[in-house]
Amino acid sequence: MTEAIYTRRGFMAGAASLLALTAAGCTTMGATPTAPAATLPPPIPAHVVAMYAARYDEQFPLEAVDLRYLDPRYYRQRVAYPTVEKPGTVIVDTSSFYLYHVEDGGMAMRYGVGLGRAGFEWSGRGHIAYMRKWPVWTPPSDMIDRQPELEKWRHGQPPGLDNPLGARALYIHQGNRDTIYRIHGTPEVWTIGTAVSSGCVRLLHQDVIDLADRVRPGSTLIVV
Repeated sequence: MTEAIYTRRGFMAGAASLLALTAAGCTTMGATPTAPAATLPPPIPAHVVAMYAARYDEQFPLEAVDLRYLDPRYYRQRVAYPTVEKPGTVIVDTSSFYLYHVEDGGMAMRYGVGLGRAGFEWSGRGHIAYMRKWPVWTPPSDMIDRQPELEKWRHGQPPGLDNPLGARALYIHQGNRDTIYRIHGTPEVWTIGTAVSSGCVRLLHQDVIDLADRVRPGSTLIVV
């Protein structure tokens, strides 16, 4: 009888220990895991925000660029750029989607650009014949043939925020011939660093305004 009591007591003690271990195990396994810290993008430098701020002083006021959609590599910046080309030359590097305005001392102002789709690219050596603020856009006849909805602009689309040339246009000539290609503005941030336009070199409005203030008529243009 005594042995039975001890056996039962031992069983109860063992069961209690097992229950405690099981409860402890559930508590450990059932605990809410600590969520990893969210990885936030680095803050945008204040000088970059200032560069791409709204321009309410323009004929058609421009909103600030939504920098969430612009890869930081395409921020406007002054960079080392040794070249044999003389200061004032504009060089478009199509392999990297950069436009350089050559300066003295082996430096250049660099801009991110969007370029033409396959089949519409232009390359070579020419010059910037002239610049226009908020220009009229006249689509070429072959473009109208491809996109009949442009017929209404055969004689020119008035300047404005919906005009494809945007805030500024720099006109590319070879000799005395207009190549019909332009360096121009765009509000479409997501197109910078891509090949989407019909042959022209596009910069953000704030960037093309800055470039147009630097470039002088007759400056050499090289597209490589």
